[in-house]
Amino acid sequence: MASQTETILRTLNDWIDAGRLNPGDEIEEAELVRQFGVSRTPVREALMQIEATGLVKRLPRKGAVVFKPTLAEFLAILEVHAKLEGQAAGLAARRISPAGLEALEAATTACEAHFATLGEAEPDAYYQLNLRFHGTVAESAGNPFLLEMIKTNARKLMAYYRARYRYAGSIEASARDHRMITELIKARDSEAAETAMRRHVHFDQVTAMDLLAALG
Repeated sequence: MASQTETILRTLNDWIDAGRLNPGDEIEEAELVRQFGVSRTPVREALMQIEATGLVKRLPRKGAVVFKPTLAEFLAILEVHAKLEGQAAGLAARRISPAGLEALEAATTACEAHFATLGEAEPDAYYQLNLRFHGTVAESAGNPFLLEMIKTNARKLMAYYRARYRYAGSIEASARDHRMITELIKARDSEAAETAMRRHVHFDQVTAMDLLAALG
């Protein structure tokens, strides 16, 4: 059974994943105490643990806030994240199981079906399908430490990736990339899968600046 601290920590991560907490949002201790019906101790422990991952920062006179990167920080995190995701795709091409291949094909087909039926509409719904695809690839790498690193790093960028799918053509390009990566993994082409995933995850500085501006 999860402790109070673990429950709060898991919930904070879920809120970041879902966009309920976005970069720059303040996290009020008193509100968490009220919502979870606990003392301040497990709340503070949870905040300390999530702060250690870099997802939350403590600012003078503001308390705990969700990490909001500068452009330089954003590009640095993105560079690392692209390499981690690429490594996962390369490992998946060597290690993916038959069940993993079925799950990957289902995730890829779901992304394609979204574009086929809705086009560029409902970007938030597509983003959830995108998370499913990337999560399936990462899990198929068969390395729990790499998986955890990808999850932690991705949470620092999730709000920006979510916003990216509001740009014209982004959903079509994403679904197309997913199919290419899937076929490379199926073909057990580790090197090509790693390169394709790295290119898929990364984007240029101009786009990064636009996304940072869009989220204030």
